[in-house]
Amino acid sequence: MDLELDTSSIMMIVFIIAFVISMWKIYAFLPNKQLPDDDTTAQAQEELLKIILKHLDKKNINTKELVEKVKNDEDFDKEHFWRFNENKLIQILNRLD
Repeated sequence: MDLELDTSSIMMIVFIIAFVISMWKIYAFLPNKQLPDDDTTAQAQEELLKIILKHLDKKNINTKELVEKVKNDEDFDKEHFWRFNENKLIQILNRLD
């Protein structure tokens, strides 16, 4: 039995092997589990919103002062909400409108 492969068959085999390896590499870098400091979950956003609303009722407060008050709050978890800044506060306040 003489097995000869022509050029197009070899190219197809190499393509399929390269495709499988590429898909595996993409899958390996996709996030598979939730990170412990993920502050984008609904529960984390609700917790952050409660802290913001606690300090929002004060009159004549700007966003910089509000960020500092929220960060200094006893319920604010600095390790969980380490990305919290003025821009994030403004985004949350815009969602309230």
